[in-house]
Amino acid sequence: MKTTYTIGQVSKLLDLSNSTIRYYDNEKLLPNLTKNDAGIRSFTQADIDTLRVIECLKKSGMKIKDIYTFTNLVAQGDSTIKERRDMFYQIRHDFTEQMEAMKRTMEIINFKCDYYDKAINDGTEKYAQAEMPLSEIVPVKVAEK
Repeated sequence: MKTTYTIGQVSKLLDLSNSTIRYYDNEKLLPNLTKNDAGIRSFTQADIDTLRVIECLKKSGMKIKDIYTFTNLVAQGDSTIKERRDMFYQIRHDFTEQMEAMKRTMEIINFKCDYYDKAINDGTEKYAQAEMPLSEIVPVKVAEK
């Protein structure tokens, strides 16, 4: 017999609210989730793993409708393996671009921290402005044509 979990147990295990888990179920993102006659959800390890993937996809920026497409493909079985793999290659590509953009943002944030540290130490921005022009410290990256 498979071990099953309540929504409360899953909520604690994954640090998700009960309402978020119910929302995912209502959006049909958990196609294999079982409920008893009273509508009480019973989660297997496979359901928990599905929730973990859903959270990963959400954090990557994927929309619920696209997550639904993915979970629907999973439910269709082996005939969709290549399509699912291709989705993850695209997700990885898009997420890598997002991380690169975040790195560029972090460079400017770090620069401004240093800039204001200098201004506070000097008691004025005058020297920081003269010695630390943003365009020289963090140059604009021109896109290749």
